[in-house]
Amino acid sequence: MNITVDSYQSYLAERYGAWGTEQDMFMKLVEEIGEVAEVLNKRAGRKISDETNLSEQLGTELADLLHYVVAIAAINDIDLTSIILKKDRAASAKYHHSVCLEEYLSDHK
Repeated sequence: MNITVDSYQSYLAERYGAWGTEQDMFMKLVEEIGEVAEVLNKRAGRKISDETNLSEQLGTELADLLHYVVAIAAINDIDLTSIILKKDRAASAKYHHSVCLEEYLSDHK
């Protein structure tokens, strides 16, 4: 199953739209950043790790980060898809990338 930014954003808008606040979502995002940092510290040997699959744990924490980033956009009615494309187009031009995201997506349909 494929997930698009638009579909994820619509889902989270329905989930949080009536009661979620950007402050609540941001505080959860900050918590999740700390959890990603903890996994990365374990992977680098700076923290003791049990036998947990750290790659799987990292993936789970990164999914949580995406969840709250998209939720913040959703409850603020921000069209992430168009902003991601616009931002990437500007960055690609600024840093002289050979392909921008829009071109990449067109080539990989």
